[in-house]
Amino acid sequence: MKLICREYWLDMHNKTLKVWLSALILFLFGCEANQSDLIKRVAPNQDPFPSTYKIKPHDPFMIVNTSILDGVGNLLKNTDLLIENGKIKEIGVGLPTKNYRLVNGTNFWVTPGLIDVHSHMGVYPAPGTSNHSDGNEMTSPVTAEVWAEHSVWPGDPQFEKALAGGVTTLLILPGSGNLIGGRGVTLKNVPSITVQGMKFPNAPYSLKMACGENPKRVYGNRNMLPSTRMGNMAGYRKAWIKAKEYKKSWDEYLAEDSEIPLSEKPIRDLRMETLAGVLEGEIKVHNHCYRADEMVQMIDMSKEFGYKISAFHHTVEGYKIAPILAKEGICGVMWADWWGFKQEAYDMVRENIALTDYAGACAIIHSDDAIQIQRLNQEIAKAMSAGNRMGLNISPAHALRWLTSNAAQSLGLEEKIGSIEIGKNADIVLWNGDPFSTYTKASKVWIDGTLLYDIDKPGLTRTADFNLGIIAPGEKRP
Repeated sequence: MKLICREYWLDMHNKTLKVWLSALILFLFGCEANQSDLIKRVAPNQDPFPSTYKIKPHDPFMIVNTSILDGVGNLLKNTDLLIENGKIKEIGVGLPTKNYRLVNGTNFWVTPGLIDVHSHMGVYPAPGTSNHSDGNEMTSPVTAEVWAEHSVWPGDPQFEKALAGGVTTLLILPGSGNLIGGRGVTLKNVPSITVQGMKFPNAPYSLKMACGENPKRVYGNRNMLPSTRMGNMAGYRKAWIKAKEYKKSWDEYLAEDSEIPLSEKPIRDLRMETLAGVLEGEIKVHNHCYRADEMVQMIDMSKEFGYKISAFHHTVEGYKIAPILAKEGICGVMWADWWGFKQEAYDMVRENIALTDYAGACAIIHSDDAIQIQRLNQEIAKAMSAGNRMGLNISPAHALRWLTSNAAQSLGLEEKIGSIEIGKNADIVLWNGDPFSTYTKASKVWIDGTLLYDIDKPGLTRTADFNLGIIAPGEKRP
């Protein structure tokens, strides 16, 4: 009996010991597994090519006794502007000037740096040779996987011409030959050897989409879908269906309570990754679209799949649906008076921008052209004048929003640029007269408080490699 009891006790003791050992092993290795799981269960890197742009140190300076159009609808006369550490530090009349370098603003005008939200500079650089044509990956109707920044040539001499026109920020977009052409990138118009040195830090990415004639012509000529506008819509929708499934697979895998094994991690897809970023609200949609009916269809489709359109580009028929644009919070990006170059661009009116603005929508002027970008201030004047001829009474202070604060809003950068307000980036243009005059030129241009262009100092502005050896009138080089 004693022997039996002893054996029973030993057996139970061993079992208990085994249970405790098993529990201890499970605890230790389980914790390690969970920690490993947390480490490995991460989303793909969303910023593999980060900006390396840095604000250059500069002494504080003050523009004194000048006229300021602040970019949000106000005209400030006889006003001083203090710039320090790359930011707008103070705005007022009769500010203390001691210890500051002074810039005489008398008879000059100051505006925020102009923002062009539709440019192809760098991806279609000068000289315009075929080996430089890198803006349109027309090998598939949907190429969301390509990024414009990987085509941008920082040495494009067109950048310096835009700077002389007061343009400090640009959205560089892929072309419009595809239904979904790829990512755009927001650049600061600063000299750099690399595109990373021009990238606007922490600016949201954009997605270029295109309606209408362009994609159906490109792929219809190859006997591919799309060859019609209904083919266009089918192509978009197929892409968004795949994107939603892709996003769902990653959301389920990355969930805190996910039961999906690490070994079943979703396969990364660059095309779907960009579209999923749109669905997440992290990437802004900039949609090439001329006709009113197509824009409304695109709005309906965005609601079907749950994404937001930031802006329609070109928007030749924006005036027809201006109240809808206002209601949906979608910007209309337009030309002042360029239309009629193809069938879908015929039904335009010179009052397009003014009427879109009058309806309460976010109206923006763009260039889409390396020449027009040099005189965008004049494009504002043309659009404003057209509106005023029909009695809309648009002030220059209000019209400037079309190239400043409204443009910044469409890029998701309204907290940093687009207006002369305390705390904003010191992207400033000093004009030698009324900015809306055809005779006025940018006198000085600062980006983050650094003087990058001075009309009286030709050697200050960077010179692209392509332009080396070409001496401008009055320019002297060592």
